[in-house]
Amino acid sequence: MFIKREIEKELLSLMEDYPVVTITGPRQSGKTTLAKTTFPGYNYCNLENPEIRQLAENDPNAFFTSFSQPLIIDEIQRVPQLLSFIQVIVDEKNKKGLFLLTGSHQQSLREAVSQSLAGRTALLRLLPFSIKELLSANIELNRDKLIYTGFLPGIYDNKLNPTKAYRNYFQTYVERDLRQLLQVKNLSNFENFIRLLAGRVGQILNLHALSGDLGVSATTLTHWLSVLEASFLVFRLQPYFENFGKRLVKSPKLYFTDVGLVCYLLGIETPEQVTRDPLIGGLFENMVVLEAVKTRLNKGFDPNLFYFRDNNKNEVDLIYKKQRMLTPVEIKSAMTFNENLLKGIAYFQRTSNQAQKGYLVYSGDLTFERDNVHVINFKDVYKILE
Repeated sequence: MFIKREIEKELLSLMEDYPVVTITGPRQSGKTTLAKTTFPGYNYCNLENPEIRQLAENDPNAFFTSFSQPLIIDEIQRVPQLLSFIQVIVDEKNKKGLFLLTGSHQQSLREAVSQSLAGRTALLRLLPFSIKELLSANIELNRDKLIYTGFLPGIYDNKLNPTKAYRNYFQTYVERDLRQLLQVKNLSNFENFIRLLAGRVGQILNLHALSGDLGVSATTLTHWLSVLEASFLVFRLQPYFENFGKRLVKSPKLYFTDVGLVCYLLGIETPEQVTRDPLIGGLFENMVVLEAVKTRLNKGFDPNLFYFRDNNKNEVDLIYKKQRMLTPVEIKSAMTFNENLLKGIAYFQRTSNQAQKGYLVYSGDLTFERDNVHVINFKDVYKILE
């Protein structure tokens, strides 16, 4: 089944404006499929192929003779020295849409691109499917099945068992990417770290507490976390504290870029287990925050998303900043509305003169407005950010 990607419109537009467009994102998020289906007439090469990679490393000029433009280059971070040659080609030809690059390691790729292709490339980030994309393809899943199944395109394209798919995904990620990035032989502590993070999804990150649990220094955990972020496995949601003084919590919250992977790491093997799991609130919050992030990224924008919490535990799960205005969003897995669910938003609206109408995102089907708050189903999250 082919599911059209919402980011395609932005990709087409950028290829008309820039000589190079670079798509980053997690492995198996659909970067190659997006590139090939959007530009079927382009030549294509994958630097994961050992022969092609060897040619690119040893003789870049011969490489670009073999693969002429317009050209899609997959996994460009494997041979970053090609970027200097791309710069020369781009400057000589002075055309738009010459190269479409993809990569799955954020930090090394961004550094290399910023050095060699500054001003010559646009950057897009592609995450796995959004709920909106699945709905557009008439794929209707309930809350628990969505959380369990996750959003990897391969699961939907090939009708894979999610537990087995994420097991293979995780093992491949650890074996192929992390051994290379961390350069250690024994990854068991690192794997335990990832599983502990899964058990704290949607919570404020406390690396010192994790350090005690694992018997690994906080400095090492900070490095490990940066590696996880660089390879798009997790991301941190920063707190919003402008104009609120010193009484706010300033540590980030942690989320995974695919909630299906969290389920695998927690040992959840059926949708029915999701409902009973004590982390249902965190899993649901992760899915909703991800949907908000995807909505922004698919339009080519930075997320501009934060959370709010003060020292008195007044909290709003998500703050969307647009220009100078702030939209508070509370995220609750409950299927039934309760007035108490609005407390955090009400406090934020009283405290901030930049606050707009709020949103309560929940699992119920009823949509209505209450006390300056829109109450909506989680499948409509994208409407908040459009």
